[in-house]
Amino acid sequence: MSPFAATDFHPGAATYTADGVHVGTLHRVIVDRESWDLQHIVVQETRRFSGHLFAPGTALITDDVVIPLDAVAGVTHDRVELTMTAAAIRSLPPYLSYHIAPWTGRDSTMHALSILSGAPFVRPLVETADKTEEELEIRAGEKIMLGRTGHRLGRVRDVLFDGRELVGVVMHPDGFFTEDVILQVRFLDRSDDLVLFAHLTEADLEFLSPFHPA
Repeated sequence: MSPFAATDFHPGAATYTADGVHVGTLHRVIVDRESWDLQHIVVQETRRFSGHLFAPGTALITDDVVIPLDAVAGVTHDRVELTMTAAAIRSLPPYLSYHIAPWTGRDSTMHALSILSGAPFVRPLVETADKTEEELEIRAGEKIMLGRTGHRLGRVRDVLFDGRELVGVVMHPDGFFTEDVILQVRFLDRSDDLVLFAHLTEADLEFLSPFHPA
């Protein structure tokens, strides 16, 4: 039987290893672009777990790590328990990686200008997430737009799952309402990882259900 209940995987839930170490907090969920089924979770490590606490003043490239679903032993609203040890988690690859972008004509121009001005020229970095093209991340604070109108409805406050199937997102609105509302999957368009699109009309907005967690 699946250890996951109908209201699992909430952003901000504390995450612990099998040997009782606090890894960090649930930061993102990765879902299938077509089915919206949950594929992986992404945990943001604490400063202690990542080692940053022991080297103050230094920079970290990334502190997010992808956790496979079969490594989840159980979940409540505020806590995720893993089957993996702390040592095993530390051996996982980071969720985000960075490499220098390919050289372009604009880079040549900027490099020449930097030589003339004496200012350093820094090549841009390209961010790559450890997921496939068929997967989409959803995270707390992500923008939700009204179709392709350019008008922002609000931001993701929470995600709602029934087992491993995404039911919808809880949206903190921008001015339309005084309380959070539920946007069901049927109203969401697939997107890139920067924004979700809601395909409804201005008139539909007043019929959205307020979110009152049990």
